Amino acid sequence: MPRQFNSFVALGDSFTEGMVDPRPDGTFRGWADRVAEVLAAQNPDFRYANLAVRGRLFKGIVNEQVPLAIAMRPELVSFVAGGNDALRPGFDLPKISRRLDWVVGRLSDTGATVLLLTAADVTFLLPARRVIEERAEAYNDVIRQTAARHGAVLADLWRDRGFVDRRMWAPDRLHLSPVGHQRAAGRVLAALGVPVDETWFADLPPATARPWLRARSEDVRWAGRYFAPWVRRRLTGRSSGDGITAKRPALDRMVEATAEPLDDGAAG
Repeated sequence: MPRQFNSFVALGDSFTEGMVDPRPDGTFRGWADRVAEVLAAQNPDFRYANLAVRGRLFKGIVNEQVPLAIAMRPELVSFVAGGNDALRPGFDLPKISRRLDWVVGRLSDTGATVLLLTAADVTFLLPARRVIEERAEAYNDVIRQTAARHGAVLADLWRDRGFVDRRMWAPDRLHLSPVGHQRAAGRVLAALGVPVDETWFADLPPATARPWLRARSEDVRWAGRYFAPWVRRRLTGRSSGDGITAKRPALDRMVEATAEPLDDGAAG
């Protein structure tokens, strides 16, 4: 019989908030909501909270979100943090590793099933690829070791090479696209032992070839629209999450009814 959970709390930053996977009303869905929709379809008593806020660093997620999650006492809690830290100078992996071990231990002590995810590989789309890739690989190893040490459930997105496809990523080259979030949700459900439609993580059809000149023009537009504003926020100490609050701050029953697979992920 498929495993059932009565409650799920998702913690993290923009990845778990669901950027860039918009609903028709402009709110974000994302992999965690997609997982919750499947779990809710199996259990009418299921409740879900998503405390993730874009732009949050590891320390902020621990200080702001973890105490709230512990007080809710969910049966399942996901913790994904550190991606924003890894993109900044001075990324301190040993310190992050110690904090991650403490957080997962603390969440596990509540009796909850703890869910961890490694980062999916977006480095092929980013500048300074070598530096980011080295950090990502090192941190993903820490996540794997921490999951094994505490008996946490691990969805290892990094080892899914299906994510090394620009269609899995939004135009900002930092967040997953809708089809990317669906694939991540499929991997999470599989890791939890929950049956899932395998089309959620099926390989996409071959992509349309991109001429060199078009690719370089897209790089220039991306730099102006996304990379330059990101740099300005770093220089001014601002965050994309300033003034943003959690989209689902309390454990409530799901009202979103759909958990259907996408039909638009094969575009070139």
